[in-house]
Amino acid sequence: MTEFENIQQFRQGIIPADWMQNMNLDDFLGAMDEQTLPARQMLANYQCAVYEVETKFKVLNERLGIKYDGNPIESIKTRVKSLESIILKVQRKKLPLSIESIEENIRDIAGIRVICSFEEDVFRIARYFLEQDDITLIEKKDYINNPKPNGYRSLHLIVQVPIFTELGKKQVYVEVQLRTIAMDFWASLEHKLRYKKTLTAEQLEALSKELAICADECADLDRRMEYVRSEIVPEN
Repeated sequence: MTEFENIQQFRQGIIPADWMQNMNLDDFLGAMDEQTLPARQMLANYQCAVYEVETKFKVLNERLGIKYDGNPIESIKTRVKSLESIILKVQRKKLPLSIESIEENIRDIAGIRVICSFEEDVFRIARYFLEQDDITLIEKKDYINNPKPNGYRSLHLIVQVPIFTELGKKQVYVEVQLRTIAMDFWASLEHKLRYKKTLTAEQLEALSKELAICADECADLDRRMEYVRSEIVPEN
């Protein structure tokens, strides 16, 4: 069978995905696109995992809203990386070129961002979420108590969640970010400002210092709002 025939059969899902592992990058790009059956199946798995995790947070929001007389979650944002973005990351990390390698080594393809009103809610929601017996915690990074040098604050979790397909149960990685409104506001603006291509090195340095000050002020705002809530609803 010719290489062209191999690629055509792979694209139709006839040849197993692990056939790709000895490809070079050009061949890999030629074999994979958004319409390739294995790629569509892989991306669908991540979308299903997003549905599963998003539903869990929505249920927690409803239940805890009753218990604490107010919904702790303000909003939930979800995304699944595009195939192009995934392949670029494979290339940057110099990973083996196969779907199996992607599924094992790139753990932020499916992403959920949970925005809470208060810092206390972030940790409360995370605790209840991780206590569920079908959630497996793989990695936890607490950038709230240990902010990044630039001032970034958020709670990051890498988890595995089961999805159930026509082929059976499959464990899928999902990245979960939990943060307050203030943290999300700062992170969103920091991303927009830092990646302006017109900035000089001097401007970037000055901007970094100003953003660090803004991050401290956002953290202080979170603390003050937490205090106000504790005065209004002391049993919280």
